[in-house]
Amino acid sequence: MYLIVGLGNPDKKYEKTFHNMGYIAVGDAAELLGAKFKKKECEASVAETHVNGEKVILARPLTYMNNSGRAVKQLMAKYKIEESNLIVIYDDYDLPKGKVRIRANGSAGTHNGMRSIIGETGLKNFPRIRIGIRDEEVDIPIINYVLSDVRKDDYPLFADACHKAGEAAAEFARGLDIEKVMCKFN
Repeated sequence: MYLIVGLGNPDKKYEKTFHNMGYIAVGDAAELLGAKFKKKECEASVAETHVNGEKVILARPLTYMNNSGRAVKQLMAKYKIEESNLIVIYDDYDLPKGKVRIRANGSAGTHNGMRSIIGETGLKNFPRIRIGIRDEEVDIPIINYVLSDVRKDDYPLFADACHKAGEAAAEFARGLDIEKVMCKFN
């Protein structure tokens, strides 16, 4: 069983912000896997499907970014998800805009949503897909930047990055080893 989590904020006003790249990408993954977000449970909007005989849960925490770990912890407990079968997709200010980087494990870096997941679950050896959002031309505090809307000129760049991240997550759910996913998409 797999759990794919896309981080973001649930309110409509955050829909086009940098901090919602994970929400967008997990939506792309759900579409690729033939799943629809139909129910709410464990403080998350959830879609379910089966791939190669394995159940795949896709989730968008409804707890807001800084408390994402609550939803992830509940979903992992409910579905008995192994650490290696969790993958989290999120925006990353430490990467240039539009870059997608996949890692088999790691720290939270500067991301509060990842800090929450690591803090709540006590886990850090799970794969993650990071979507770069840093724009060298913009010089405002990170908190203001991540909650600002993506510029219209950058929509195609971020749509492509989110789709690539969604494809990578879908390949992971199809059983492709994380090292092979990294080779294919990094």
